[in-house]
Amino acid sequence: MGHSHSHNHSHDELKGRNLFISILLNIIITAAQVAGGLISGSLALLSDALHNFSDVISLVISYIANKLAKKKASLYRTFGYKRAEILAAFINAVTLIVVAILLIFEAIERFKNPQEIESNLVIWLSLLGIVANGISVLLLKRDSETNMNMRSAYLHLFTDMMASVAVLIGGLLMKFHQIYWIDSVLTFVIALYLIWVGFDLLKASTKVLMLFTPDTIPVNEIVERINEFEMIKNVHHVHVWQLNEEEIHFEAHIDFEKDITLSEFDKIRSEVEALLFHDFEINHVNIQPEFGKDDVKDVIVQD
Repeated sequence: MGHSHSHNHSHDELKGRNLFISILLNIIITAAQVAGGLISGSLALLSDALHNFSDVISLVISYIANKLAKKKASLYRTFGYKRAEILAAFINAVTLIVVAILLIFEAIERFKNPQEIESNLVIWLSLLGIVANGISVLLLKRDSETNMNMRSAYLHLFTDMMASVAVLIGGLLMKFHQIYWIDSVLTFVIALYLIWVGFDLLKASTKVLMLFTPDTIPVNEIVERINEFEMIKNVHHVHVWQLNEEEIHFEAHIDFEKDITLSEFDKIRSEVEALLFHDFEINHVNIQPEFGKDDVKDVIVQD
């Protein structure tokens, strides 16, 4: 079985610290926006506060998952908690969509019955949200590009920042033009955006949890390339799955042309592992050698 690991503990600690800072910032924003929304009567501000509260929960989930993912494997958990961050991403995606649906219903109800809103408070609190969420977005941006859990947290914060921008625009329009229905319209637009980004993340995390073949892995091409090796007759019973953001696993049965020795198999196995790692970024390989075995030779076999 082939492995390629790289761990950067100082970077992991920085990632955890950035998440913790983002949690504190969002608690402050949430408390301020709830108070401000109740005082001003702004639904957009309250909806933004609700979204921020969901962010606090999501960030806490991401933070716990980040800590769990570092725990060592054991006899009862042979993979450790490596999937904790994928599970966190799935939960966060679901919360994004649920919150968005609730906001749509609230926006429709408020649109039917628009209310006068204290725009000055809305403007100042939306500015607070933009600054605080902007800092959090910058803290998590780097890791969001390579880690699904961090991407889920980043998306929550980025949509929050954009929501605060929309609330600011609404506050300015209410202050200078008395267009109070814009509060509901902006809430509706924010909710639709949340559904869009949430569904994309939900789909990606579901694929990993369901052990689907990663989109970047061309199974037929891999089989053809392995079949080109000398002494290999057939590659079948292939499984490819993604354990987490860093590990892609490949397992297969390989028929050999003749009854080779163990040392000959080790040499071919090493060459196959090198091919899969360098050309397809597969870093965990498990091969079952066979000779003259009467079994199903299909590439994909339903276990």
